[in-house]
Amino acid sequence: MARHAITARSMLLASTTALFFVAAPAHAQTADATASDGNEIIVTATKRAQSIQEVPFSVNAQTSAQIEKMGANSIEDISRAVAGLTVQNLGPGQSQVSVRGVSAGQIVRDQPGVKEQVGIYLDESVTSLSLFTPDFDLFDLNRVETLRGPQGTLFGSGSVGGTVRYITNQPKLGKTEGQVAGDVNVFKGGDVGYSLKGAVNVPLGGKAALRVVGYGEHFAGFINAIGPAAGKNINDGERFGGRAALLLEPVEGLKITPRIVYQDIKVNGFNREDVYNLYQSPLAGSAPIDERTQYLKLREQFHDKTTLADLTINAPVADNIDVTSVTSYIHRNILVSRDASALTGSVGVSLGLPAGAINLPSNLRDTTKLDTWTQELRLSSTGAGPLQWVLGGFYSDIKRTYAQRLPTPGYDAYIDAALGAGVSDAVANGFPADSPYNADIPYKIKQFAVFGEASYKAGDFKLTAGGRYYDFKETRNFISGGVFANGDRNIGDKTKSNGFNPRFIVSYEPSRDLSFNVQASKGFRLGGVNDPLNIPLCSGGANGPDAATYGGRPNYKDESLWNYEAGVKASTSGVTFNAAVFYNRIRNLQVTADAGSCSSRVVFNVPKAHTAGLEVELSARPAPGFDLSINGSVIDSKFDSNVTDAGGNIIAGIRDGNRLPTVPKFQMSATASYAYAVADDMDWTFNATFSHVGNRFTQPSDQEAGAGNFGNSLFFNPATGASGSGTYSFGSYQLPSYNLVNLSTGVEWKNGLSVLLYVNNLFDETPLLSLDRERGGRARIGYNIGTPRKIGMTVRKSF
Repeated sequence: MARHAITARSMLLASTTALFFVAAPAHAQTADATASDGNEIIVTATKRAQSIQEVPFSVNAQTSAQIEKMGANSIEDISRAVAGLTVQNLGPGQSQVSVRGVSAGQIVRDQPGVKEQVGIYLDESVTSLSLFTPDFDLFDLNRVETLRGPQGTLFGSGSVGGTVRYITNQPKLGKTEGQVAGDVNVFKGGDVGYSLKGAVNVPLGGKAALRVVGYGEHFAGFINAIGPAAGKNINDGERFGGRAALLLEPVEGLKITPRIVYQDIKVNGFNREDVYNLYQSPLAGSAPIDERTQYLKLREQFHDKTTLADLTINAPVADNIDVTSVTSYIHRNILVSRDASALTGSVGVSLGLPAGAINLPSNLRDTTKLDTWTQELRLSSTGAGPLQWVLGGFYSDIKRTYAQRLPTPGYDAYIDAALGAGVSDAVANGFPADSPYNADIPYKIKQFAVFGEASYKAGDFKLTAGGRYYDFKETRNFISGGVFANGDRNIGDKTKSNGFNPRFIVSYEPSRDLSFNVQASKGFRLGGVNDPLNIPLCSGGANGPDAATYGGRPNYKDESLWNYEAGVKASTSGVTFNAAVFYNRIRNLQVTADAGSCSSRVVFNVPKAHTAGLEVELSARPAPGFDLSINGSVIDSKFDSNVTDAGGNIIAGIRDGNRLPTVPKFQMSATASYAYAVADDMDWTFNATFSHVGNRFTQPSDQEAGAGNFGNSLFFNPATGASGSGTYSFGSYQLPSYNLVNLSTGVEWKNGLSVLLYVNNLFDETPLLSLDRERGGRARIGYNIGTPRKIGMTVRKSF
């Protein structure tokens, strides 16, 4: 669309950032040591601690110092500095992560059975849950590791594209340390945000230590609303929580670390910008909706309470052999409360209901209750010999109850008047009155796996081989009721699978500063059970075209991927260069698609697809105190086969040659940092970051011919009561590329005090992150958008 086109301003900001790469300051002095000048970044990507340059596959690690410099507050912020990592932002706590272009498309709140493609870990505990992966606060992190390519051998089924690991600072024996940080910020056109965070490490004698982290934050809002629930900055919110970890080391080598993590996120609205709405439609003569604005009859909310408790035990069991046990429990309560008036009202238009029914406020409430137990037990070598190995087992038991309610006071009376007395009660199926759609979907998922990996170094060569065997079972009930539902009572729907996933790596290391790696590895993503279609909402009902196309697909198979890659890692004289080329051959890719007019979502297996690309990371220190880094990825990700209906027509844009959704072809980030000693006890710092994210599609069908032209858009004029349908041209569904510039400057004293001033999104771009549509765009369509320009100040004190 024209209003978000790239302008001369975008070219200016790119040129401005480029200046930081051609002129090193003349009086730079030595700043804090970094990985580029000898202090190597240590990661645990192979379940053992080693330098990132020694890991024989593609890994990125963003350290706490780098996270602070870039002003990152979420995984989305971090992704802009990591080649090959992309995040589709659907709001706090609802981000979808993909690595190297392995993406199945947008997952929405009412797809509880869809599995994740990237595993997310908090230290040793897996926390990924498809759409609702917890958006943990980044305070007191040691680093964030991104492991590119399938990591199924060591990290399991959710890591078909890769793995992201939040690594926290651990308790330290015999040392008292900590920090406190306060921040205040304001959005352009929005309100004020603020936060206070603190961490402390306290030794408890010589054999124990406690580390406690606490934080509270108010998110500034920047979205306005028109309509009956009009307001300013309606997407503000808050996040608070903490971590407490206790380290016990009663004898040398035995480490026992129990930990509790709690986080509560509450957001009062979503980062959605409406373009078309049933109640504010150009087809009814309504004025266009302003940018960063949405139409609401009811206020919305997202609320996520997460508790994680884990116990990690590490102990030597023999010479050069350690045992590690990781037991974790996660309990979550999630509420997604949406204004579904446009959805319910559009059905009223389709059914020919009177204006009073179409104009009713309707609240869709999705709740998720999750309880997950996992246990991992592994043995690993610890010596410095040529043979290194790890062998382990994994078990998980997940109970997840998903429920939907659609309270719409007064709706039953209109339905009974239009369709016959008692109809609403007859289809309720035990659910509450005046709620046209209801569902209860409890899941029980169990998984068992054994895994192992070993490497052997002979001269300049190292051979690595490993594999994972898994066995998975899922049982699900599906009970629905209401006039929009089928009245299903499916008890004991089941799916199961098992398989083996290997990995092979050959490394050549002619010197400590140079290595070449080639790899072949397999990843997997567990299958599942599709939900039944909402037949009453499908055009033509059970005998209509949408039911014929999207119905009769009870299950979807496991997705598998073979990854082939070659990489190089080099570092010398303050310069580090890492690069990799890769090709992923995907079988039975799980793609989610809108089921036509049915207001349902269905997962299809695409027989063949691929991703291929190049990722590059370069960092250098051209002069004392002056650091440069640049990273980027070029990715080609496409379907290699069609999915068609009985008549040979392409379903949901799954066409040979179409791009996989959500993934940009090109993404890059460049950072320049400078530190200068202005006094014996004080340094001045400056940091500039430029990020570019290429164009994308939210769903495969968005790139089909004619996408964006609706011949059956629905409208209702609340003032006159007029309703109907018509043709509305939305324009291209392609999400345009965008550029962001972040700047920060501050002073740091030797006593641990620092003051940082920052501006994020300097040129106030509006990134269009994904398309948001109701009932396939018939009732509402808009964008999930990024944040406007943000100006703030952070004061930090370390001790």
